Amino acid sequence: MKKYWAFGAAALLTLAIAGCGSSEDGSSTSSSTEVKTENTSKEATSAATQTITYLDKEYSVPAEINNIAAASLESMEDAAMLGIKPVGVLQVGGAIPTYLEQELAGAQLIGDKMEPNAEAILALKPDVIIGSSKWGEDVFQKMNKIQTAIPYSHISTNWKDNLTLLAGLAGKDEEAKQIIADYEEKATDLKTKASEQLVDKNILIIRIRGGLMYIYPEGVYLNPVLYEDLGAPVPEVIKAAKAQAEITLETLAEVNPDAIFLQFETTENAEASQALEELQSNPIFSSIKAAQNNQVFVNVIDPMAQGGTAWSKVKFLDAAAEKLLQ
Repeated sequence: MKKYWAFGAAALLTLAIAGCGSSEDGSSTSSSTEVKTENTSKEATSAATQTITYLDKEYSVPAEINNIAAASLESMEDAAMLGIKPVGVLQVGGAIPTYLEQELAGAQLIGDKMEPNAEAILALKPDVIIGSSKWGEDVFQKMNKIQTAIPYSHISTNWKDNLTLLAGLAGKDEEAKQIIADYEEKATDLKTKASEQLVDKNILIIRIRGGLMYIYPEGVYLNPVLYEDLGAPVPEVIKAAKAQAEITLETLAEVNPDAIFLQFETTENAEASQALEELQSNPIFSSIKAAQNNQVFVNVIDPMAQGGTAWSKVKFLDAAAEKLLQ
C-alpha cells in the first residue's frame, strides 16, 4: 500500500466558499479529473502541478500526491473505505474517532471539524488539504495559505464525486469504481424486495443533537439510502424540510411512523446526556407505531457516521435492509 508521508509543494489557490449551512438542491454532478501538467520555472523552484476538476470547479495540486491531510470527517470516512492513510486527520474528544481509528491509525491529529489547527497542518507539509463544504470563507483562507484546500461536499448525493476525487488523488481509481459498482448492485437487488415490503411504510431517520430531535431533507444525511436506493416512500415531513430541521414530539406523533432509525452520539449531546433515555421513556414517544411495534432502531451504524459517504452508505444499506426487509 502506498504511504502518504512525503512532501510535495504546490501553487497556492485562493478560494471563497459560502457559509456552512446545508444546500439542499445539491444534486450530484458528473465528476472528472482533468490533468494538465505544467513544469514551472526553475527560478520559482516549484514542482510540476496538475489541475483537477471537482463539482465543476478547478483546483491546482501537485502532479504527485503523497501527503494528504483529511480535514473533514467525510474525507476520513472515504479514506478508510479506500485504504488511504492520510498524514493528518480530525479529532473527536482528543482522538481519532473510534469507528475509524483502526483504518486511520498513525495519522497526526489536526484539530476539530469546524476549524482545524492551521499550525498542525502546516507542520505536516501536505500536498493537498481535503476540507469541508461546511467551512466558512475564513477557514478556507487560512488553509489555502498552506496548500490547496478542496471543499469536500457534505451533500449525500455527491458521494460518488467525493469518492472519485479522493481516489484520483491517491491513485485508487479502480478501488473507487469497485466500491461504487458493488454498492449499486446490492442496492438494485434490495430495491426490488423493498418495493413490495416498504410500499406503505412511513419511515424516518432522526438524529438527536443537543437533546433535540432533527430530521433532514431527502437528499441529506442517510436519507438517500432509505428513500432513493431502497425506494421507501418519502414522508411529507421530509419533503417539507429544507435543511436540518427540528421535529417535536407532537409532530412526530402526528406523523406516527412505522419505523424510526434513531442516531445518538454522546459528543453531540454533552449538555443533554440523558436525552435518549428520556425520549424513549416519554409517553408520547411510546405511543407511536414504531415504538409500539419495536421498530425503533438506535445507532444501527456508528452515530458519528456522516451519512453522505461511501462508508456511511455501505454500512447503513446493510443495516436498513436487515431491520426492514424480510
